[in-house]
Amino acid sequence: MSDVTRLLDAAAAGDLAAADDLLPLVYDELRKLAAARLAGERPGQTLQATALVHEAYLRLVGDGRPRTWNGRGHFLAAAAEAMRRILVDQARRKLRAKHGGGRDRVDLDELAVPTRDDRAADLLALDEVMTAFAREEPGKAELVKLRYFAGLTLEEAAACQGISPATAKRHWALARAWLFAALTDPPVPSG
Repeated sequence: MSDVTRLLDAAAAGDLAAADDLLPLVYDELRKLAAARLAGERPGQTLQATALVHEAYLRLVGDGRPRTWNGRGHFLAAAAEAMRRILVDQARRKLRAKHGGGRDRVDLDELAVPTRDDRAADLLALDEVMTAFAREEPGKAELVKLRYFAGLTLEEAAACQGISPATAKRHWALARAWLFAALTDPPVPSG
C-alpha cells in the first residue's frame, strides 16, 4: 500500500494529522491539475491555481465528513470534480448583477476577445451538458471527468474505472461526439 493510499484511508477515518501529511504528497499533482483547469481562463482571473488547490483540498478532506477513497486515481478524480464545481460556482457568481453580470464591458483593444461573461456562460453550458450526459451515461461521464478535469491519460482513466484501454477509447470517442453535438447543436423546440 502506498503512502498516499495509507494517508487517504487514515484521513477518511478522521485522522487530521494524516490529512496534513497527505497534502505535501499530492500537492504537485493537484497544482498541475489546477493550473491546467485555469489555463483556459481569461488573463486577470482572480482565482489562482494555489487558491483553487487549497479550496478543493478543503472540500475533500477538511470538512470533517468521512469519505472513502479507492486509491490515488479516485482521489484525483474527486479533486478534479471539486475544482470544476468551484469554477462553476465562481462563473455563476460573476454572472450575478451584484458582481457585474449583465453589463457589457467594451475594451476597444480586445474587441474580438470573448468577455469574462462569455467564458462564464460557456463554463455553465459545459456544466449543464456534463450533468445531462452523466444522467444518460454515468460511466462515460466519469471517463470525461478523469480525462478532461483530472488530466489522466486514457490508460490511467481506464485503470481507475476498471475497464480495458480499448473500451475506454470507445467510450471516449462516444463521449466526445455526444458532448460536441450537445454544445454545438441548438435544441429543437418541442410542440
